[in-house]
Amino acid sequence: MSGNGNAAAIALARIQTDSVVATLKALYPGLQFEIIAMSTTGDKILDTALSKIGEKSLFTKELEHALERNEVDLVVHSLKDLPTVLPPGFTIGAVCKRESPYDAVVFHPKFVGKTLETLPEKSVVGTSSLRRAAQLQRKFPHLEFKSIRGNLNTRLRKLDELQEFSAIILATAGLQRMGWQNRGALGVEVRAKDQDILDLVGVLHDPETLLRCIAERSFLRHLEGGCSVPVAVHTAIKDGQLYLTGGVWSLNGAETMQDTMQTTIHVPVQHEDGPEDDPQLVGITARNIPRQPQLAAENLGISLATLLLNKGAKNILDVARQLNEAH
Repeated sequence: MSGNGNAAAIALARIQTDSVVATLKALYPGLQFEIIAMSTTGDKILDTALSKIGEKSLFTKELEHALERNEVDLVVHSLKDLPTVLPPGFTIGAVCKRESPYDAVVFHPKFVGKTLETLPEKSVVGTSSLRRAAQLQRKFPHLEFKSIRGNLNTRLRKLDELQEFSAIILATAGLQRMGWQNRGALGVEVRAKDQDILDLVGVLHDPETLLRCIAERSFLRHLEGGCSVPVAVHTAIKDGQLYLTGGVWSLNGAETMQDTMQTTIHVPVQHEDGPEDDPQLVGITARNIPRQPQLAAENLGISLATLLLNKGAKNILDVARQLNEAH
């Protein structure tokens, strides 16, 4: 089993992997699991914004090579790092329960007690995400946003020591996983034809998180959203309805297009039987979850993406891509 991360980032990767291993050990007490730490392109290139690198598998390629060579059998990822289209031969065999999809603001010590709204004019806020920068630029035009890369410890050190950033934006889930509190959605990537491993990890699927992630990944895939454009998506399940909210932004946040759609959905009892020969949906294989709610989630993502494209989202995204590449 592998978890992505270099020596500096290993703490978070190890915590994520350990949580999956602990669950598997409880389910399969007779099995032994060996954890192998590996580095990825995304871990090594820390001086360039993700949107500028142009590599769709920044945090997965080296790990998939190890899977392909049978050096490891499972790879634990933050699900956000997995492209919506996986290379042939690979699949997401498990989507673990998501806790927090939100972002957190961490302020420089001299700005304790401030909010983004009350930071001084031209204060610099660091983020590695075009989506976050575009959304926040629209709401807080008095601030400046600059790319910041590295693992959590590195980013926090840059905030405290460089005197360059007034605040940085981080994923709440990452902070929580570091003990800073709980954990968020993880994906376990495996070889697509390895039936034994698919059966092994399939019990880790959290049905509600799975359906929400299928809808989100379907929306992003249909929009061709990635690190190079500001695209956001969020889901909620309430009273038998799956709600999907998606939006696109121009790089400066001036233009935006958002909408919400919903569909009736049956969240299955955990590990309800589904057809065993189901193909992947947005890179995910969930043979122990009924097919109908998976398809409903996928179709919801496609429908919302199509709605936004028909309303002019393609023009916003095309301009954003061109401007990003030009800079």
